Amino acid sequence: MKFINELHEGEKLAGIYLCKHKQSAVTKNGKPYENVILQDKTGTIDAKIWDPNSLGIDDFDAMDYVDIVGDVTSFQGSLQVSIKRARKASEGEYDPGNYLPVSDKGIDVMYAELLTYVRKVENTYLSKLLTDFFVEDTEFIKVFKGNSAAKTVHHGFIGGLLEHTLSVVRLCDYYTKAYPILNGDLLITAAMLHDIGKTKELSAFPVNDYTDDGQLLGHIMIGAEMIHDKAREIPGFPARLESELKHCILAHHGELEYGSPKKPALAEAVALNMADNTDAKMETLTEIFRAAGNNKDWLGFNRLFESNLRKTECDGK
Repeated sequence: MKFINELHEGEKLAGIYLCKHKQSAVTKNGKPYENVILQDKTGTIDAKIWDPNSLGIDDFDAMDYVDIVGDVTSFQGSLQVSIKRARKASEGEYDPGNYLPVSDKGIDVMYAELLTYVRKVENTYLSKLLTDFFVEDTEFIKVFKGNSAAKTVHHGFIGGLLEHTLSVVRLCDYYTKAYPILNGDLLITAAMLHDIGKTKELSAFPVNDYTDDGQLLGHIMIGAEMIHDKAREIPGFPARLESELKHCILAHHGELEYGSPKKPALAEAVALNMADNTDAKMETLTEIFRAAGNNKDWLGFNRLFESNLRKTECDGK
C-alpha cells in the first residue's frame, strides 16, 4: 500500500486503510452515495462510494480496516478517492501501527521543553496551577501527551495537542519579550492551558472523535471548568486572577462566530488568540502542502482560507 501522504492525483489506490468515518448521503439528483474518511499514520483522505450497491463493494463500518481499490482525484484543491472496490480486511492482514498518525517532533522531547516554561512562571498561584496539571496529574499528562489538537483541521495526530500547545507557548514567550504591556506569567499560563479542554472534548485514537461533553460543551467551556476546579484546590487563589485566566481561555478563538463565548478584553487574551490562530493556520498550510507533494501549481480554492493556494519556491531557485 501507499501511505496517504504519498498519493497523487490520477493514481490508482490499492491497499488496506482504516475507515475513520462512513456516512450515507444523497446527491442533488437523489442518488445515494457514501462519504468515507480513510486514515493511516500519515493522515486522512476524503473518499466517496458513488455506487454503494456495486458488486465490488462489501459491507464495512467505521473503525474497520478495509482493503480499498479506487482512483485518486482532486476536489476543491484536496485529494479525494473514488472507491471502486472495498473489502473488510481480516486481522493479520495489516499492521495497526501503520494507521495511527503520530507527531514527528518526539513527544517526550516536546514535553520536556514544555516543562521548562512551567518552571519559568514566577507567580506562586499560577506556578502551582501549572504544576498540578503538568507535573502531578499523571492521568491528565497521559491523555494530554496522546491526544490530537483537532479531529481533522490541524494537528490531528497523536501528540498533536502537545505540539500545538508548545508552539503557542513559544509564540507567547516571544510576545512577552517584544511587548512589555503583557503579563508574562498570565500569558504563558494561559497558553499552556488554552486547549486542555480537548483532553475531554476528543476521544483517544484510533477514534479521535467528539465525546458527549465535546458535543454539548466544547473544549473552551470544558477547559475553563478544569481550571476552576484546580484553582479551588489551591488555598488563597485570587478570584480576580482566576477570572483573568479563564477569560483568556474563553476568548482565545477571538470571535463569537468562531466559538468563543467572549471576545478578547485583555492584552493577554489578544496575544493568545493571535498565537493560537497563527499556529493553527500555519500547521494547516503545512499539512495541505505536504499532501500536495511536489505539485507546484495552484491547488484550487480552499474553504478555510477562502482562497486558491499555491506553494512558493523556498529553495531560492
